[in-house]
Formats: sequence, C-alpha cells, structure tokens
Amino acid sequence: IGQIKPELYQPGEAEARAGAPCGRLSFAVRYAYGSEQLVVRILRALDLPAKDANGFSDPYVKMYLLPDRKKKFQTKVHRKTLNPVFDETFSFGVPFAELPARRLHFSVYDFDRFSRHDLIGQVVLDNLLEAAERDAETPIWRDILEATAPPGCPLGCPHAPWGCPRAPRGCPRGTAPTGAPRRAADPYVKASLMAEGRRLKKRKTSIKKNTLNPSYNEALVFDVPHASVHSVSLTIAVLDYD
Repeated sequence: IGQIKPELYQPGEAEARAGAPCGRLSFAVRYAYGSEQLVVRILRALDLPAKDANGFSDPYVKMYLLPDRKKKFQTKVHRKTLNPVFDETFSFGVPFAELPARRLHFSVYDFDRFSRHDLIGQVVLDNLLEAAERDAETPIWRDILEATAPPGCPLGCPHAPWGCPRAPRGCPRGTAPTGAPRRAADPYVKASLMAEGRRLKKRKTSIKKNTLNPSYNEALVFDVPHASVHSVSLTIAVLDYD
C-alpha cells in the first residue's frame, strides 16, 4: 500500500517508453504559381508516444516556413489519440525563387490544459522546390524526431539536428550565423517525476523574464511514499518561455 505502480498510470501497449520512436508525420506540398503560394496539407500522424496518464496524447501540429518564425499555422487538437487524422490545408506566400532557401518546420505537440504543452518531436523538410513539384496527391512521410539539442541549446538552436538557420535567445554559442548579438532569455525549470521511463507527475517554476542568470529559490514538491523512493527518478529541464 502506498507504493507507486507505474503500470497504473499509462496502461496498454501504446505506452511511451524511454527511447521509443516519436512516430511519423504525413503531409503533401504543392506550389500555386499564379498566386505564389506554397500550399501544405497536413494529413495525419502515426504511432505517437503517449504523453498523458490515460495512455494517449492530445496532439496538434504547429508549422513554420523557416527562417521566418513570425508567421505560423496550427492544426486543431485531437483528443485521446496516438494516430490523429488532421487533413488541414495551409498556405504560405513565398516567391518561387526563394523556395530553395526555405524549409518547412513541423512541431508536434501534446496539448495540456493546465500546463505548458509538451513537445513530442519535430520534422524539417528541405528541398522545397523538389517537394513542390511532386504529385500533390502523393503524401510525404517523415519520421518525427525527438526534440534534442546539445547541452544548453534551446529548441530551434542552429546546432540542433534540424539546423534552424538563426540562433534563438540564450543560445550558448553566443551569436547567430548572421552575427546578431546574444540576447537574454525568459527561463523556467520543469521537473518530472519518472518511473520506468514514464512521467508520473510534473512541476515547474515561475518564469524569470529577460535574464541569462535566473534565481528561483522555489520548492517543487512531489508526494512520494517512502517505500517507492528508490524506484523513481527526477528529470530536470531548463526551458526558455516563448
């Protein structure tokens, strides 16, 4: 009595295990020459990891046309599923000559009503000129890559696997390729209580605005029975609020 039993938190075969793949994303791309619009149809995702205690996720997709991050599109949230069918179409205004220098960036999130949404993973599509000239009825499938970066690099850092072309706030390498000066961040810390590769509970600190040296002095409390202390672990993540 009182012991934490991870199998009670996320039952079923679709459990999110440590090191499990992040699933696959399907979409179609075409270019409308008359209006100079890059038309992107987000179709579906398969085999997403479970992020919620019920064994499912509430996924949605956010999309940018890099290097522009000001304009973005977002699909609807699909509740309690690991295989959402989105079937939503969006378009970016972009001259044809710029297509070789642009990239599509998809971020797959798990919606959380009471806290910051969890990033499941990301997809970056290069070679937009080639993709736009494909048959628009033929879907493109890509693996959703776990959002990892070198220590201290925030999501979207140019040193991360997907190669964002500009360094965001707080990148430890100092400046972006364009020579922009290093700016401050809005950092906060998220702590997750883990057992057998699954997250049982999470807590987060307040957000400290415009600083690279935050001081928190906050207690994040997890209620863990004494008999279960040796079967759980903590994951600490430092994030920049955006």
